[in-house]
Amino acid sequence: MKLSKTNKQGFEFLGKAVYFPEQEILAIGDLHLGYEYMLREAGINLPLQQIKNTINDIIKIINSIRISGRKVSKIIFLGDIKHYFAFHKGERNLFLDLMQEIEKHIKRENIIVIKGNHEKMENLADKHFLDFYIEKDLAFIHGDEPIKQAFSKEIKTIIMGHLHPAITISDSQQIKSEKYKCFLVGDYKSKQVIILPSFLPLVEGTSVNEYLSDSSCMIPKDKLINFNVYAIGESSIYDFGKLKKLIRKRD
Repeated sequence: MKLSKTNKQGFEFLGKAVYFPEQEILAIGDLHLGYEYMLREAGINLPLQQIKNTINDIIKIINSIRISGRKVSKIIFLGDIKHYFAFHKGERNLFLDLMQEIEKHIKRENIIVIKGNHEKMENLADKHFLDFYIEKDLAFIHGDEPIKQAFSKEIKTIIMGHLHPAITISDSQQIKSEKYKCFLVGDYKSKQVIILPSFLPLVEGTSVNEYLSDSSCMIPKDKLINFNVYAIGESSIYDFGKLKKLIRKRD
């Protein structure tokens, strides 16, 4: 797994996930299992490949950590693990497939699932959703709304999803443009905040340098534009500096 970038603050980007070596924690953003079902209902007939690709990507990351001589003792999903707001039995089966594969590498009790805004129930396939999870000075939340405990004085870093950040890069004449998933890292209320891209393989996400509003997530736009952008390329992760320098004016 070559797609990585180590940060001096004690975390490492690995593909679309973030790894905390000291705590041996791997955090993963929104999965949106069952997204293909929604597309099929809209008349777009795609093969159900998302779960296979998602599992493969996660296992590759876990194996890359082990090959490097480190370990993953805990994996945390940051909410919106399913796509439908209501219950869809197909999503339950996809989640069971995911858990079955992850449990080959990590104990079930060490697989943490945060409740996102797409989770309207308290559990899925007997796996209970948590509103948040705290490990030492790390707070893991979904990110659609602030969690009081995440802003306690003991917490140094907040890890969240929800926003699905991506960045659109264009040529100087803005004739050709491409969108890439990205991480956002910055400070908010005296905390370091890491916003993960969605793990969903099918779409890149929301282009934060084109479409950004105060309703996007719990962090106001005027704070978010000072976050650093780390775009995920095919073979590396690129530091693009402050988001405000990349904001594109809309016609």
